[in-house]
Formats: sequence, structure tokens, C-alpha cells
Amino acid sequence: MPPGSERWPDDMRAALTESLKPAGVLIPIIDREGALTVLLTKRSAALKHHASQISFPGGRMEDHDADIEATALRETHEEVGFAPDSVAVIGYLEPMPTVTGYAVTPVIGVVADPGSLKVDHTEVELAFEVPLAFLLDKRNARKGEREYMGRTIPIVEFKYDEHRIWGATAHMLLELGNKVI
Repeated sequence: MPPGSERWPDDMRAALTESLKPAGVLIPIIDREGALTVLLTKRSAALKHHASQISFPGGRMEDHDADIEATALRETHEEVGFAPDSVAVIGYLEPMPTVTGYAVTPVIGVVADPGSLKVDHTEVELAFEVPLAFLLDKRNARKGEREYMGRTIPIVEFKYDEHRIWGATAHMLLELGNKVI
């Protein structure tokens, strides 16, 4: 469960344990001449769920996806143009329940040669990179709050340049840090 969720109202916590749909995201780690970065996206403002939020590329599992890794790689290719064979999958994090009804499995992958991005602007407003070292430094994870359905919810967030990384994405980054450090 997300940090702070023990203080959430019962009905919100229950929503995270009901029948969840599988989804996969890729945590794309890019080697920029020895400096590792993580690619993140800002979702399109026109999307129904999580509009304008910072996220990893990914999405809902489709019937034709062989597994959650295939889902994450397919969605990443659709959203930012990374060919599935350019990603070396090195691990997974535990699935993360979301209040929108998904169990999101983060797939960790190293992108050999990202080339130029091919951003699908129907889904992604922009893509940007953040130094992995910044995201792994727990001093950069700040406690915050968010209003959701008329309630104040405790959250963890990272602020990098003008970007506010919070919610499930921030929680996944904390989990990544726990695995690496």
C-alpha cells in the first residue's frame, strides 16, 4: 500500500484491494555517458485518468499481451517510441494498487540507445529525464498532501525543475531506491 495509506478513509483503502486490472509501466534507465537517468512522461491533459500527471510510460494490459513485461514494452513503444528490443529488462517491483482500479507492475529496463523520442502527443504531453542519483536520494522525497474526493491525503513527492512527481510514480521510485540501496 502507498505510504500514508493507513490514514486514508476506509472506502479509499477498500478501493485498493478490490478487483484490480493489470497494468505495466517501464522504469526506463538510460546511460548518458556514465550518468544514469530515468525517463518520465507528463501525461496529456486530454486523458480521462491522471491527466497532466508525471508518470512512467505504460498502461493497461491488453488481451494480446503475453505478460506484464510485454505490456510495459508495448506501451512504452507506443508512447515514446523505444523499440522493445532496445530495452534490457533487469527486474520488477511489486505491483502497486491505484485508486483508479489498477495493479501496476513496474518493469525496470536499461535502454541501450534511446535515439530520438517519438512522443505520441495524444497520450504524452512531454518526456524528460531525471538523474537516477537524484531520484534515489531519499532527501529529495518530500512529504506532501493532495486533495482527493474532498479529502486531504498524505503523499510523497519529488520536485525536479518544474516537475512535481507524486502518487504511484513517486511510490515506485521509493521502492526502486529500496531495491538499489
